[in-house]
Amino acid sequence: MQKKISIKDIAGQLGVSITAVSFILNGKAKEKGISDALAEKVLKYVEETGYKPNQLAKSLRTGKTKIISLLIENISDPFFSSIAGYVEEVANKQGYKIIYGSTKNETSKTRELINLFKDRHVDGFIITPAENLEADIITLQNEKIPLVLFDRYYKQVQTDYVGIDNFESTYNGVTHLIDQNYKNIGFVTLDSDQTQMHDRLSGYLAALNNEDMSPMVLKVAYSKVHKTATKEIAHFIKENSRLDALFFATNYLALKGLDVLTELNISIPDHLGLIAFDDHEVFKLYKPTITAVTQPVAEMSKQLVDLLLHQIDDHAEKREHKHVIVPAIINIRNSSVSSRQPI
Repeated sequence: MQKKISIKDIAGQLGVSITAVSFILNGKAKEKGISDALAEKVLKYVEETGYKPNQLAKSLRTGKTKIISLLIENISDPFFSSIAGYVEEVANKQGYKIIYGSTKNETSKTRELINLFKDRHVDGFIITPAENLEADIITLQNEKIPLVLFDRYYKQVQTDYVGIDNFESTYNGVTHLIDQNYKNIGFVTLDSDQTQMHDRLSGYLAALNNEDMSPMVLKVAYSKVHKTATKEIAHFIKENSRLDALFFATNYLALKGLDVLTELNISIPDHLGLIAFDDHEVFKLYKPTITAVTQPVAEMSKQLVDLLLHQIDDHAEKREHKHVIVPAIINIRNSSVSSRQPI
């Protein structure tokens, strides 16, 4: 087996100092006054021999592993998988690699993954936190480990955060249904105290309150979405016969709802208008197409990486935490455009 070439081997072969080789390989030749001729000689030799740096040794010298941990709710969810793809693309351009973990919105699993990747000495974390994880986030901060929260945050813990205005986005979506002359709008959401779900419910209630409309809300436990959501949504629709529109607070709840509406032979949008939060490929293909609140994943991913790398490179003891709110848009499609509008 061929022996792996080291910086010491390169220095010995070319008759230059180990320090000079190190500076050249780290792009500091000009800064350290090393001639272009010597730098070119070293780089040519490195290319010919196929030298690859020892990442562990490099991390010990620089204090950086060039690895970021991305902990998201569910890598199989289209929204989170899109975020993961864009974050990886942006991070790679900055010389960073991403390691992923799906938390399944479970506190214990999120904590386990944080500790696992912390032991791997990642340079920082991007986290969509589960409930009751405040102490773990504070511990990361106390240990000076850079982190940015995404999609939801803790009001009592000061952190960097990237997300959208969930209140305004839902408010605008419900207002769109009202403008389409829907009068009895139901809201299907998760039974959760997380900030994003709280704000979506608040936006729904505020929009109805402006029109003196009565709310009709179904809360589904996250852990039971795949087991009982279909049954619960069907019961909700049957119990509220006045319903003429539904707003689903997540795309996976909306998919369950579409199954129910098909089963009950309810026509969209004339019998029941529909909007989903977070777009999905199925919504563009479904007949009729489904209106959705769409989060701008490319811009959010860029902001996430920029905020985290700023923390990694900023060694200040105290810094002001930033909340970056990226505007969402409503993709209006056929499911929410009703022929019942007054002429």
